[in-house]
Amino acid sequence: MAVHNGVTLLGEKISHLLSLDYPTMEVIVVSDGSYDGTDEILDEVADPRFVPIICSEHRGKAVAINQGIQRATGDILVFVDLRPQLEPRALRELVSNFADPNVGCAAGQLFLRTNDHDSGTSAVSNLYWRYEQWVRKCEALVGSPVGVYGGFFAVRRGLATPLPEGLILDDMYQPLCVVRQGYRSVLDESARAWDVWPKTSVGEFKRKVRTLAGNYQLLQKAPWLLGRENPLLFQLISHKLLRLITPFLFLVLFLANCGLHATQPYFAMLAMQSMFYGLAVIGLLWDIPIVSRFAGPASGFILLNWAAIVALFTFLFRPHSLLDLWVRRRPAAEVRPDPRNLAA
Repeated sequence: MAVHNGVTLLGEKISHLLSLDYPTMEVIVVSDGSYDGTDEILDEVADPRFVPIICSEHRGKAVAINQGIQRATGDILVFVDLRPQLEPRALRELVSNFADPNVGCAAGQLFLRTNDHDSGTSAVSNLYWRYEQWVRKCEALVGSPVGVYGGFFAVRRGLATPLPEGLILDDMYQPLCVVRQGYRSVLDESARAWDVWPKTSVGEFKRKVRTLAGNYQLLQKAPWLLGRENPLLFQLISHKLLRLITPFLFLVLFLANCGLHATQPYFAMLAMQSMFYGLAVIGLLWDIPIVSRFAGPASGFILLNWAAIVALFTFLFRPHSLLDLWVRRRPAAEVRPDPRNLAA
């Protein structure tokens, strides 16, 4: 598990991981340039199964995960995030998939809590996420899914591939590398994890911009994904890449209907589109209980597609690394020397 400034949740998370139902394991937590007390919490854990790695420089999740992979000694590497909570037998269920020698990667099932979410984010966490999981299950039935839930998945240690520095989508890159080596990636609905996505449209929008910009970055860092070396090329294009151009196609459709509105059925199509987009805007701007029930799906749809547009321009024109989309860099004025590195 990679952590950057996770002091609020870290102590509880470590206790949770050490309490999981599994006979033999080591828990490796990598602090990625934390400065909020995270390192001190890691130093205080006395359990012999616990392995802390403290990196003084913040270089991103990918580098931190690589540090953990190098230190790990087990045959199976399980990757987890700080926030999700695993059910007691989830780890045992997940690892059991590797009894099949053809399985190189296994991912758990994510369930989302949506208490106190606004209508748009509630639609994303419910309707959209159920659709996304259905697509992944269909992909798994005919081979392997393109991506997995990054907060709880596992790979064979011998198949694990070092992540490119600054990579955002490790939960796509690692499974795709496993499949490239001739092994399957599977989903296990009995290995359950619970999480909460952002409760506001602003928070969810930022999350989606990060992950969608990560798709462009992934192709930049792993161009082999668009070639014959990728056994899941069709799934990658149909599931992930076409989704990136969908908002531009909707824009063309809307403009075409504007130009043809004088004749039927284009006037009716334009009217329905306008009503849909208007309902979406109402749902994003005002949380009206009666309206939200109908506006939520439209708001979630617009939020996701607008995030795809912003993600493209973020990838193309962002002056700094996409690493800043994962966590905010520490301002220079806040940087202080680590007392452990000072001479007595």
